[in-house]
Parts: sequence; C-alpha cells; structure tokens
Amino acid sequence: MTASSPDPEPGAQSKARKPPRRGEAMPALEQLAAHYPQLFGAVFLPLKRGIFQDLLQAHPDLFDQATLKSALALHTRSTRYLVAVADGRQRHDLSGQPVEPMAPEHVYQALLEVFRRRQARDKEDLTPSLRRRMVQAFERSGLTPEAYAALVHGRDAQVNAWLDEALQQARSTQAKDEALLRAFESGAQPVQAFADMYGLQGHDVEQALARARRSRSRVVPAAE
Repeated sequence: MTASSPDPEPGAQSKARKPPRRGEAMPALEQLAAHYPQLFGAVFLPLKRGIFQDLLQAHPDLFDQATLKSALALHTRSTRYLVAVADGRQRHDLSGQPVEPMAPEHVYQALLEVFRRRQARDKEDLTPSLRRRMVQAFERSGLTPEAYAALVHGRDAQVNAWLDEALQQARSTQAKDEALLRAFESGAQPVQAFADMYGLQGHDVEQALARARRSRSRVVPAAE
C-alpha cells in the first residue's frame, strides 16, 4: 500500500502512521454516505482495491486527497467495517456490486481485531466463539489446513494455539464428513433414505456431504 493508494487492508496499517483525526474526516464520511449509502450508510461493505482512485475520479472537485485518505482510513478501521470483512463478504465497487473476494489473511486479521476489541469490554471469555469463527473462516478460504495455517500464523503464540485448535477441530470434522460421503457414494440411496438408515437428519447429512465435497477440492496456493 502506498501513500497515494490507501486501499483498505484490515490490520495492515503501519503503527508509525499517525491515526486519522475523526473531526477532520467526518465531513468527508458524511459525503461518502450521502453519495454511496450502499457502502457507507447503515450497512458497511468491504471496499474494492483502488476505491480511493475511483472516488477521486468520480468526484474530482468534491474530495481533497488528504481528507479523503483520512476518511477512508477511519472508515476501514471501524469495528463495523471490520465485522463485514470478518464475515467473509466480498469487496464491492462504487455501484455496490461485488467484484472480488477478500483475501483469507485479511478476513483472519479482521476477525482477530474484532475479537480483541470486544474482549476488551466484555467480561465473558469470547475465545470459544473466536475458535468457531476461525473454523468458519478456514472453511470459506478454500485452502488446506496446512496452507491456511502457513498463511495466517502470526507472532502471538496464544492466538496461534487457538488457531491450531480450530484447525484440528476442522480436520476432525473433515474426516467424519469424508467417511460419511464415502458411505453415501457406495450406495444408491437418496439422501433422506441414507440419513434415515443412520438415524440422522437429512439436512445435517446434506451439509456434511457438501462440506466433504468442498474439502476434496481444497487448494494449496502456488509458490510465488
């Protein structure tokens, strides 16, 4: 990310960079919400890369570059925005259309930041919920457990331990799902009849079979 191209990357801002001043950025944020309520209104959506340049080109006389940069930085650091990223939503353009998936590492970084903010003000231990969200983020990534861990592991040993626990849980679920899929494929019964034979709910079996098929197609990112 360069100074002239502040694409929103959760957790990627430099600690040395001066944080944006809310008072200076608020008028620009209000203008953004008025022009693009589908992105900056009541519901926040992840923004596409290059949104800064898109806004300058769309409104050459409306936004000062420095102020717009501060407004976008404040917006993308907000908890509401990070929640949208952590939910795995796609990046959107100015028309509100999804244009590209959010990178798994950015989803993970947003997930951790939202957890830290909420845990700081909540007396309840939120780590069980964090591990569940880690499993969900991993499953959406399309990566193998090994590739996902290599991509998102950081310097925090405790967080890495939680991630390892989440991935171990995912591996266990994958093994059970794969066994169920193999049993299903060995016969010729409809899903509901197969579920009834094992005393399971048809909906649960359909979900397990779908997860198993997705697991078979997990990919490892190509080496750069």
